[in-house]
Amino acid sequence: MTTKAKAKSGIFEAVHETASDLHRLGFIDKRKMRKFDVLCLEPVPEYDSRQIRALRDHLQLSQAVLAAVLNTSLSTVRKWEIGEKHPSGPSLKLLNLLERKGLEAVL
Repeated sequence: MTTKAKAKSGIFEAVHETASDLHRLGFIDKRKMRKFDVLCLEPVPEYDSRQIRALRDHLQLSQAVLAAVLNTSLSTVRKWEIGEKHPSGPSLKLLNLLERKGLEAVL
């Protein structure tokens, strides 16, 4: 896989690295590699409305700019911040990346 996520432990890191190499060489298919990802890598944390607002304020972004950075709609960001919806999938991973590495990592 192309993204570098934190492993649960040193052993899991070694297992995941070996599986990644086998996947790259064609010995492990994409479906099996996803199972190794789930087994070995820490899950992306969930974000509630307060955390999303705090992150956006910390980065000094408007809702519209955050929506553009995450490739989602302004109404979706608004709904996240009032708690009507919750981010998932790529948006959740991008929020985590923004929190850990900053805006420059995403642009």
